[in-house]
Amino acid sequence: MKFNIHGKNIEVTEAIRSYIESKIGRVQKYFKDTDLTATVTIRVRGKEQIVEVTIPASKMVLRAEEKHNDLYAAVDLVSDKLERQIRKNKTKARKNLKQTIIFNDFDVDASEDVDDSIVKRKVVDTKPMSEEEAILQMELIGHDFFLFKNDKTNELCVVYKRKDKGYGILEAK
Repeated sequence: MKFNIHGKNIEVTEAIRSYIESKIGRVQKYFKDTDLTATVTIRVRGKEQIVEVTIPASKMVLRAEEKHNDLYAAVDLVSDKLERQIRKNKTKARKNLKQTIIFNDFDVDASEDVDDSIVKRKVVDTKPMSEEEAILQMELIGHDFFLFKNDKTNELCVVYKRKDKGYGILEAK
C-alpha cells in the first residue's frame, strides 16, 4: 500500500509518518489488490488533532475521520474504524448476494452480525427550489440533510451539514 500523507497546520515528521503507515497499513490484509494508495490528511483545529483517511479501491471508496487531543490516539481510532467498516460491509455483502461483486476487493472472514434491516421508509415530495431555500428548509425541520429538486438544473440534489460547520451538496447526474 502506498501512502500520501500531508498535514494542514502541522508538520508531518518521520515518526508520525512511520506510525501512520504501520497502523493504517494493517488494512492492507483485507484487500486482494496490493496497488492501493491511502490518502491521509492530518489537521489541527484548536487542541483537536483530526486524522482523515481515504482509500479508493476499484469498486468503492473507504473513508474514515477521527478527532482526539492526541495525534497517535486519533490514528489508532481511525485505523480501528476502517477495519470495522470493512468487516461490517463484507458481512452485509454476504447476506445479500447481489452486493458481493462490489466487495470482491476484500479478503476477510465476515463473522459479525449486522442488523441491516430498513426500519422506516418515507416518500418525499420534491419541489424546485434554490440551494439557499433548501438549506433553510433543512434547518427548519432540524435534519442534517435535505432532498430537493434544484430549480436551475431540475436535478435531484441533497444538501447536508458538514462536520466543519459548512454545508455540502450532492448532485445527481
